[in-house]
Amino acid sequence: MGFAYRIMTIASVLCMSSLGKRGVAAAFSVGSTPPSSYRRASSNSIASFGHECGKHVRLFSQATDSSVSSNNSSHNKNATQTATPNSGYQDAKEKRFQKAKEKRRQFIGMAKAVDRGQTANRYNPGGNDGASFVAKSGLPDRTKPFLVLGIESSCDDTGAAVVRSDGVILGESLASQHEIHEAWGGVVPNLAKEAHEQKIDEVIARALEEAGLSSPAEVDAIGVTVGPGLEICLRVGCNTAKALAQKYEKPFVGVHHLEAHILMARLPFDKEADTICTIPATDEIHESQRAIQFPFLALLVSGGHCQLLKCMGVGKYSIIGGTLDDSLGEAFDKTARMLGLPIGGGGGPALEALAREGDPKAVTLPIPLQKRKKDCDFSYAGLKTAVRMKADQLRIERGLDSIEELSRQDKADVAASFQHTAIRHIEERLERAMAQLEKDEETADIRSLAVVGGVAANSELRSRLDTICVKRSWNLFVPPPRLCTDQGSMSSWAAIERLMVGSSDEAEGQEVFARYPFAL
Repeated sequence: MGFAYRIMTIASVLCMSSLGKRGVAAAFSVGSTPPSSYRRASSNSIASFGHECGKHVRLFSQATDSSVSSNNSSHNKNATQTATPNSGYQDAKEKRFQKAKEKRRQFIGMAKAVDRGQTANRYNPGGNDGASFVAKSGLPDRTKPFLVLGIESSCDDTGAAVVRSDGVILGESLASQHEIHEAWGGVVPNLAKEAHEQKIDEVIARALEEAGLSSPAEVDAIGVTVGPGLEICLRVGCNTAKALAQKYEKPFVGVHHLEAHILMARLPFDKEADTICTIPATDEIHESQRAIQFPFLALLVSGGHCQLLKCMGVGKYSIIGGTLDDSLGEAFDKTARMLGLPIGGGGGPALEALAREGDPKAVTLPIPLQKRKKDCDFSYAGLKTAVRMKADQLRIERGLDSIEELSRQDKADVAASFQHTAIRHIEERLERAMAQLEKDEETADIRSLAVVGGVAANSELRSRLDTICVKRSWNLFVPPPRLCTDQGSMSSWAAIERLMVGSSDEAEGQEVFARYPFAL
């Protein structure tokens, strides 16, 4: 019925078009009394109106019948093809399905961060041997300290900084988006992108001004995070950096976000430390210092990642363990939201603050992966579910309608118990990785642990990992809390590390990557 009505409507419109203004007026101006001359024209038009409509309806009917017949024929043909077991179409479809299914099955129970050939783009600046670096866009004069402008926009904060190659942060600026995303309970990519676009020029200008510079022309190179992260956010920073590098003809470095976190442990922020090491000057580079020297073990804990890596050099990393599902930071954030905590400044800091008021033994929670005794992988999905169930059990016992209605003390106990168990999981996997390195002749000399990423700012985590390092005679390196989270200095310093080994990228054509695994 609806289809017939649409056909009649289309036919009527065509009739109106063919009859013109007078015909339309005659047909639809019922009860009107136009001038006699107009009535004569209208009379003729009315006489032909039915004929014209009938003609168009017949034409549409024929076309529709033909179309329906064609569609039915096509449908029947496809149905026949689909129903034929040996058809090429069905075989190809089945092969694609089975191939995808097998590929998914291969990675069940494996760390997400490890590339096993499933990712097209991998980070490998040093080539196959890890040491064949190429300066694709040139290098600054490295015989004296040089300046690098770094830009970070991988997620929900817009950062920029100017860092000197001897490790001095000259100027930095950060535009937080916490207030924007708090109402949504997490980062909204489109809102994050818009905020980056609104703030990035201002943030860069402020960082330059703080460094005593008036223009990007005064820096010696530009680095920007290109992945992993939210693509639409990464693109804002990357496009800005590319434009500046091309306009002012500066060497350009596409920074790997996770490597930037790792390399922040090498930034010599405490030049009086006993463990500081010196990279001697050569004919090509100036003398510089590092807080930690390669090789070392890194624990990367952030909102999106949880990994243990053997760090052998710039661009050269081997993943010992990674998360099978959620990261530690993600588990902190989701638990904080479940408890109804204000997460404008991040769920992790809010939960950590509340946990100080609670009893870590008040709620019994399972330590993840107790049956996996050999690997160093992590898992937080089960713990996240367990803490929700315990909180809901408390809610029922208290006769409340929601978990958010629990008393502050109950929430503090839940938070403290969750944090204790989550860190206990880290301790177990970390000590297993340490033991593996200690037993291997090739890595027996590694006695340094770098804890990096946003969750590395957690004071309880720092304290407990320090205890492990003291017990095993390892050195612990953790950046200051403000340098653990995403900010511009990490992009600047990672770019400096790349430039010092003779590596840079082409600005033109540089892409961004949501997933960007290290090449093993």
